[in-house]
Amino acid sequence: MYDPGLAARLDDIMSGMLEMEVTRMFGGYGFLMNGNMCVGVWDDLLVIRIGTDGWDAICDKPHVRPMDLTGRVMRGWAMITPEGVTEDSELLSYVDMAIMFCAALPPKIES
Repeated sequence: MYDPGLAARLDDIMSGMLEMEVTRMFGGYGFLMNGNMCVGVWDDLLVIRIGTDGWDAICDKPHVRPMDLTGRVMRGWAMITPEGVTEDSELLSYVDMAIMFCAALPPKIES
């Protein structure tokens, strides 16, 4: 199960972005940007795809931890605890990082 309040806050931010598509996977809720996973909610955590440079930029911030759903850290991804996104400005700054990173990725083409 994922935090529906955090999912609703993401919905508000992402509404109107044509390149975004809602997806549900691994028991979470997220957004694909041009077919690439960009941001999401897993349990009560914000999940962002920011690349290794993005990770290096925020890894020392409080409430930020590596993404690890299976015992194996996923490089280039981060998880933000609820305390790190209490303010909309905090949430938006993390979402913006993910959008900037994912905008540079080649679109995934469905086969």
